[in-house]
Amino acid sequence: MAHRGTNGSKIFITVLCIVAACSAVPINDLLDRASQRSDTLHSLSTTLTQDLNNHVPPIGWMMMPRPSLCHTSSLQTPNDKEQTLQLSESDLLSLARSLLQAWQDPLVDLSTSANSLLHPSQTSISNKIRELQEHSKNLGDGLDILSGRMGPAAQAISSLPYRGGNDIGGDKISQLTNFHFLLSCFRRDSHKIDSFLKVLRCRAAKVQPEMC
Repeated sequence: MAHRGTNGSKIFITVLCIVAACSAVPINDLLDRASQRSDTLHSLSTTLTQDLNNHVPPIGWMMMPRPSLCHTSSLQTPNDKEQTLQLSESDLLSLARSLLQAWQDPLVDLSTSANSLLHPSQTSISNKIRELQEHSKNLGDGLDILSGRMGPAAQAISSLPYRGGNDIGGDKISQLTNFHFLLSCFRRDSHKIDSFLKVLRCRAAKVQPEMC
C-alpha cells in the first residue's frame, strides 16, 4: 500500500510540474503548437481520404451518405472565413474542442475497422489511423490547457452524440464505403479545427484579420 501511495504521489507531482510548466508558456506559443498539430492532423486525414478515393467501387459511391449526415453536422459552425473572423476567441476554441472531442469514439471505430479493410494499402492506412488518434489526443490535451488559460467560455463543450458501433459495416463494400464516409467527415472537421486555430493564432500575434 505504501508503495502505491508513493507512486501516486510521484505521478501527482509530475502532473503538477507539467501544468506549472505549461502555465509559464506564453499563449502565443501554445497556439503555435496547437496550430502546427492541427495542420498535421488535417494533412494526414486528407492523405488518407485520397488513398481511399480510387478504391471505392461505383456502387460504393452510390451508397455513400451525404455530408450532412456526419454526426457533427448538428454543431453550428461558420460557413466561411468571413463568419469565422466574426467569432470571439472563446467561441472559436470552444468549437474546436467540441469537434475534436466528438471524434474520440469514431476514431476508435476507424482504427478497429482498418484492421480488416479491403484495400491494397490496408497496413499503411491502419498505421495512419493510429497516428490520427495520437495527434488528436495530443491536440486535445493542448487545447484543454489553452481553454484553462482563456476562461470559462472557452471551456464550454457541445455534446455531439455518435451512434456508431464497434465496426462500420458487414460486407466488404459497405465497410469500405462507410469507412470512407466517416473519414471524409473527419477530414471536413479537421479542416474546421485547423481554420479556427489559425485565426486564434493570428489574433494572438496581432496579425490583420485578412492575413489569417
